[in-house]
Amino acid sequence: MECDRHDAGRKGNGSMATKVALANSKSEPNAMERAKGSWQEFTQFLTDVRGEMRKVVTPSRKDVEATTTVVLIAVFLFGLFFFVVDWIFDLGLHQLLSRLGGLQQ
Repeated sequence: MECDRHDAGRKGNGSMATKVALANSKSEPNAMERAKGSWQEFTQFLTDVRGEMRKVVTPSRKDVEATTTVVLIAVFLFGLFFFVVDWIFDLGLHQLLSRLGGLQQ
């Protein structure tokens, strides 16, 4: 009796014939179809690259000079800022260590 109940539960999962039919309906593409699909994907990629390259604009000399000037000024200002911050931390650390007796004067 227990086997009948167990078998009844299996019938709900589908028969072997159903599983075979499903497996046959989902057949894998052959090597030629896969190669054709890969080639189409590759040519689409190249078409997309060509389209994106047409959107690229080369900056003028004036634009390059202006951008370079901004970058150099920003680098100088950040360098100066970090120099001052480092100097302030150095003074504070020396003051703290001197008061705690960590530095001999």
